[in-house]
Amino acid sequence: MRVAVAGASGNIGSLTVAALRRHGHDPVPMSRSHGVDLVTGDGLDEALTGVDAVIDAMSAPAADREATVAYFGAATRNLLRAEREAGVRHHVLLSIVEVHRIAGTAHYSGKREQERLVSAGDVPWTIVPVTQFFDFGETVASWTERDGTAYLAPVLMQPIAPADVADVLAEVAAGPSHGRYRDVAGPDRHDLVDMARRTHQATGREMTLVPTWEAILGPDMAGNVLLPGPDARIAPTTFDDWLADRTRPR
Repeated sequence: MRVAVAGASGNIGSLTVAALRRHGHDPVPMSRSHGVDLVTGDGLDEALTGVDAVIDAMSAPAADREATVAYFGAATRNLLRAEREAGVRHHVLLSIVEVHRIAGTAHYSGKREQERLVSAGDVPWTIVPVTQFFDFGETVASWTERDGTAYLAPVLMQPIAPADVADVLAEVAAGPSHGRYRDVAGPDRHDLVDMARRTHQATGREMTLVPTWEAILGPDMAGNVLLPGPDARIAPTTFDDWLADRTRPR
């Protein structure tokens, strides 16, 4: 199949392009670096010529809630319009487990807008909700770090390896549309603060981590809110495996 990947220059997007190639498909990378601007629509019609399916793994630049929703909304509308005109048969959206239950960050609001537009659109669709990635602890710590100290909420989650997410997206895109796909998660539960600590230890980074609900992630994420549903699809890679791979000499 010929499968376009929106957000192909990002972490998940680039892994998805590689996964599609491994599965024998013909990936079409779409990002500004590939001459496609999803927000303005420039280059989009040409990129979708002959495309069977689209995987949307785009992210948005850091901004407030209103700007993030506007960014995701504009890009998704352009994408769906171009897909409809090109005769694309399947739109696959990467989303977040329990995104509708949590106020969350600006990013969560943007993903909810994407889900709304995709589910109301004319192109057959599958929304794939996944849990947070294994590098989420390290990422959140980088957002809040000041003078060697970072503030993280002690969030319980069941994170997943980015490469496993890419494999699932490539598989789903090659099949029929499902509507809302079942939750996709990693094999084990972890605490966000402990994930950040272990990642820093493995990579030799020194940082003091302070557990608090007064940082970026609020108490609406406390308890089991971020955990996948009972029928979740469980990916194979463990956090230990992922850490070992990150620190393996290349």
